[in-house]
Amino acid sequence: MKTTTLTTPDGPFSVVVAAVPAVDGGHPAGETREQVLAAGWTDNVDALLALVHPTLRPSGDVRDTHPTGLLAEAADAVRAYYDGDHGAPGRVPVLQASGPYRTHAWDVLREVKAGERLTYSEYAARTGRPAAVRAAAGACAMNAAALFVPCHRILRTDGTLGGFRYGLPVKESLLAREAIAG
Repeated sequence: MKTTTLTTPDGPFSVVVAAVPAVDGGHPAGETREQVLAAGWTDNVDALLALVHPTLRPSGDVRDTHPTGLLAEAADAVRAYYDGDHGAPGRVPVLQASGPYRTHAWDVLREVKAGERLTYSEYAARTGRPAAVRAAAGACAMNAAALFVPCHRILRTDGTLGGFRYGLPVKESLLAREAIAG
């Protein structure tokens, strides 16, 4: 496992990357691939690790002041996001584990473009299960890879911000930054 913490306008932002077994079928059995497992506006890496599904939670810890590989790519994507390329985090591979619906919902969430805001009802509809509004909200609440899986783009059905693990001021800042660029 490798981690790094960056300074952003919204506070410290940490990223956790680990080599995990490739599951996409395009890699030989037993091969591993680096993926972002967790990320968020905190310098508490242990708190981020607690969000990672137990089947993916890595052991060992290498704090990297000079990131390489996917950790460098992820750090560059965060910097690019704050420099105006709001799609950069969406180009970095992420792996989260849960049940079939939540895993699918996270994939759908990665397709929500910067500047686009959806309500939980609209998000549930995009997942193919319009009645699953609570399950869609649960996918946002359990998202371990903030920014890379942009749960901040989902709003309450009445259009208000709703919750955000890293606080409403961060969510407001992200949405405002994306609205200006959009």
